[in-house]
Amino acid sequence: MARRGFTLLEVIVAVAITAMIGATIAVAFNTGFKAKEIVETEAEQYRGLRTTMDRMVREIGAAFVSDRYDSRRYRDQNDRPTNFIGARDKLIFTSLAHQRLYADAKESDQMVVAYEVRTSTKKGSRGQQDLMRRENPNLYGEDRMERGGVEDVLLENVKRVEFSYWDSDQKDWVNEWDTRKIEKKSILPVRVRIALIRADESGHEQRYSTETRIMLNTEIPRF
Repeated sequence: MARRGFTLLEVIVAVAITAMIGATIAVAFNTGFKAKEIVETEAEQYRGLRTTMDRMVREIGAAFVSDRYDSRRYRDQNDRPTNFIGARDKLIFTSLAHQRLYADAKESDQMVVAYEVRTSTKKGSRGQQDLMRRENPNLYGEDRMERGGVEDVLLENVKRVEFSYWDSDQKDWVNEWDTRKIEKKSILPVRVRIALIRADESGHEQRYSTETRIMLNTEIPRF
C-alpha cells in the first residue's frame, strides 16, 4: 500500500496557522502583563495617597496652641512657639502627634509640622512637584516656626495641595487661619479640609480630598 505524505502547500498552511496562534498568544500575554503593570502602579499610587492622607489627618487633628510659655522670652505674638498658620496652599502648625523614633530621645509628643508643594530637586524630575513635610520636635529652640527641623518628601508628583478651614462663626469654609492675629489667638478651626491634586496617566487632574476634626480647638491656658 502506497504511503502519502504532506504536500508543500499543506505544510506551509500548517506553519502559518501555528504562527498565527503563537502571535495571538504572545499578544494576549503582552496585553495581560501591561494591564498588570498599570494596575500595580495605580495601586501603589493609591496606597501612597492613602498613607499621606492618613498621616496628615492624624497630625492636623492633634494640632494645638498654648498660652503656657515664657512670656518674657516670647514677647511678640508672632514669635509664640505654638501657632496655627494656614493658607490655601500651605500649612504650619504645632501638633501633639510627634512619634519618637529613638529610645531615650529628648523629645516629647509636641512638634512643629509644615506642609507645602514645591518643585522637586531630584535629578531627572523635569519640573515634577512634590508634597514636602517639615518636622521640628524642638518647639522652644532658637528657630522660629518657619525654620528648622528636617524636611522630607511626603508624596511625589503632586500638582498642588489645597487647605480649607471651617469657621464656626461664619458657618463657612475659609482659605486662611492665623493664630498670630488677635481675633484668632486662642482658637483653631473645628475642621480642616485637605485636597491633593495629581495628574493621572493621561494628564488629567484628579482631586482627592478628606477632612479632619481638630480635637483641641481652643487655647491650652496657663495654670
